[in-house]
Amino acid sequence: MKSPKDIQIIGTEIAILWQDGTEDYFPMAFLREFSPSAENMGEVDILGNVHGGTPGVKYPNVSVTGWEFMGNYALRFEFDDGHATGLFSYDYLEALRERIKIWTA
Repeated sequence: MKSPKDIQIIGTEIAILWQDGTEDYFPMAFLREFSPSAENMGEVDILGNVHGGTPGVKYPNVSVTGWEFMGNYALRFEFDDGHATGLFSYDYLEALRERIKIWTA
């Protein structure tokens, strides 16, 4: 699992420089929309049913106000709408690369 070497806000995007030298640029609204929190995505019970959440809701004007490293595996972004409960594992951020191509198309 690779980890971030540097994280910066550039305009309305979060730029992540990974230890291997690759870079990712995530629009803040995209990160808010795909926050992996239960508040956002819902919670899955033992039968696989999803309860709650607001998947698909757009957040066009939201901004990231900060972030915190969670151990050696994830980031927790803080958004200006008060949301701060999603833990973005490094693997999840890597998986979001494919989604962002569709999201920005």
